[in-house]
Amino acid sequence: MKDGGEPDFLILEYVTITRDPRTQLVVSSRCTPETAGILETVGRFRDGGVQYMRQPHDMPVEQQRHYATAAAQALLISGVSVYLDPSLNTLATPNGDRVAAHRYLNQLTERASAATDDKQVAEILAEVAAPTEGLLSHLVQTLITTWVTWSRRTEGPLYQDGLAMRLMDTTSVLSRGGDEIRSIRSQAAAAKPAAPQPPAPPGPAAPPPTRGR
Repeated sequence: MKDGGEPDFLILEYVTITRDPRTQLVVSSRCTPETAGILETVGRFRDGGVQYMRQPHDMPVEQQRHYATAAAQALLISGVSVYLDPSLNTLATPNGDRVAAHRYLNQLTERASAATDDKQVAEILAEVAAPTEGLLSHLVQTLITTWVTWSRRTEGPLYQDGLAMRLMDTTSVLSRGGDEIRSIRSQAAAAKPAAPQPPAPPGPAAPPPTRGR
């Protein structure tokens, strides 16, 4: 306590780890070289400017969450106060994960609505149908696992009615759809911006009106 009777407070460094809604990059504020070092070695963050750090542009979503959570834990252990976006926290409750998943889908829909060129469309299609990290790939894997578990039960009316095989057939259609979306994405990514059209030449001048006699 100071001479004037005022208490001493320990002011902790404060770091924010969140996802930028415009670019979808995981970014972090940095306070000291020590916190920047933790963010770099544990969270795979890189220098993004004077005021912030960011993870690589091409890092898959699940790796973003994994390294962001690991960095937050390491910072907390070192005595740094941290705010971690709930959508990045892999230790969150299942309901929190569900809310985060819905939030991510809503953000993807907003990006699709705001897309203004082929490159932005290709980026959205990559999020949907990337071979291993895309939304559709995860959905197909979940359905395959469901089918495998279901098909092991060789008795029961649902299996006898062929519902498990119908599920597998539908899953195969979704998987082939992913291949088609990836093909469309590749063509969209390779498309060149349309050249601006030159203005149309002016038409012939109208003759002056004749004066009646």
